[in-house]
Amino acid sequence: MGNDLLASLRRLSDAELVARVKDLAARERGATVLLVAHVAELDTRDVHFRAGHGSLFAYCRDVLALSEQEAYNRIAVARAARRFPVILELLEAGVLNLTTVRLLAPRLTPDNHRDVLESARGKSKLQVEEIAARLWPRPDVPSYIRKLPTPTPIAPQPVVAPPSLGASPVGLSPIGPPPVDPVPSVDTGSPRMGTPQPTSLPQLPIDTPTRVASALPVLPSAPARPSAEVTPLSPDRYRVQVTIGGDTLEKLRLAKDLLRHAVPSGDEAAILDRALTALLTDLAQRKFAATERPRPSGGTTPGSRHVPAEVKRAVWLRDLGRCGFVGTNGRRCTERGFLEFHHMHPYALGGPATVGNIQLRCRAHNDFESRVCYGRNGGRGGAGLVREGAVSYGLPAASRHSTPRGRQLVPERVRRHDRPRARPGYLPRGPSPPPARRAPAAHRHRRSGSR
Repeated sequence: MGNDLLASLRRLSDAELVARVKDLAARERGATVLLVAHVAELDTRDVHFRAGHGSLFAYCRDVLALSEQEAYNRIAVARAARRFPVILELLEAGVLNLTTVRLLAPRLTPDNHRDVLESARGKSKLQVEEIAARLWPRPDVPSYIRKLPTPTPIAPQPVVAPPSLGASPVGLSPIGPPPVDPVPSVDTGSPRMGTPQPTSLPQLPIDTPTRVASALPVLPSAPARPSAEVTPLSPDRYRVQVTIGGDTLEKLRLAKDLLRHAVPSGDEAAILDRALTALLTDLAQRKFAATERPRPSGGTTPGSRHVPAEVKRAVWLRDLGRCGFVGTNGRRCTERGFLEFHHMHPYALGGPATVGNIQLRCRAHNDFESRVCYGRNGGRGGAGLVREGAVSYGLPAASRHSTPRGRQLVPERVRRHDRPRARPGYLPRGPSPPPARRAPAAHRHRRSGSR
């Protein structure tokens, strides 16, 4: 089934594939809206209690086979939609998503819900959090530094099975309920949804040792969360939580001591702002040669890939430090990370390194345009227009710049010395010739005619 479906999708054109994806996304939104509406009605009845579940959350997780986060989002949105039915219309239109509604639901009122929901149209999660912080600001958090405990790895214990059970017990359950991540409850006027209750497991026989539980396979640990977390508190105020090492902490303390004359309070926020300003100045100088006193450019050597500093500065300012790729629908890429200088007219086809021919590209779009021009295999046996010749890094700088692309002209002296040089401790194969003996000093004076 899966292989046949994927094989049938490979035969679709790009336009057909995009049309199907949009149609499926619209159907999924419609199905989600229907599910949320049914959960809203289900929340008003005692069906989950009669089914033996302690909460609607447990019912959605166990009966509807939803994950914890999916169940939590849908229940919170369902309760908000029961108070403000316009939420269902916005969800079906695709201008809002479940996460947006969940973030704004606790603060919605009959007076502000339309304006708040309209302001969140098409916004990302961080932008919605900024809207919430602007409408309902919170006070600044105090600065503090505390040491985190060192995580202690849990060593596996040896398995000792009783003779009556054999070496491989079958059908045994682990001791105690599995750990469940706590799910925060939403205060929407109904106490039915809260932290999920652990399900009861069947008791093991009395003669079964508890060591059998260690025979279960060890699950891999969850991927580590990002070390920094940014939370909007109020307009232009954010809380940043980050874990640092001892060396970084010592640098922070040293910076506080050295800046006492300028920042007597030792405010970490002011010190962090100064440090980032200095870092950005250094990065701007490295990335696009930003300087207050630019030197006159010496131009570009014909055939060189080098982009002059004045071109980098002009391109960076023109493209506003982000990717300049514009899609077929007129949308421009918004990426600001992994930027590269891209030749509009390819360098391999003679494109010069000028302001009019250079644009900023993120790494993904730079690679995409290279595949469009050169083909997926770099032009080898495909539809690529050209394949760039390999650069011979053994050539001197002047020879590399003057050598045409695709014709690797290697001088004779470079080919003659192509073999590896002798390294310290390197003994060539075969006996080495004995070193030439130096004539005594008297013979040298006699030969040269000096006394």
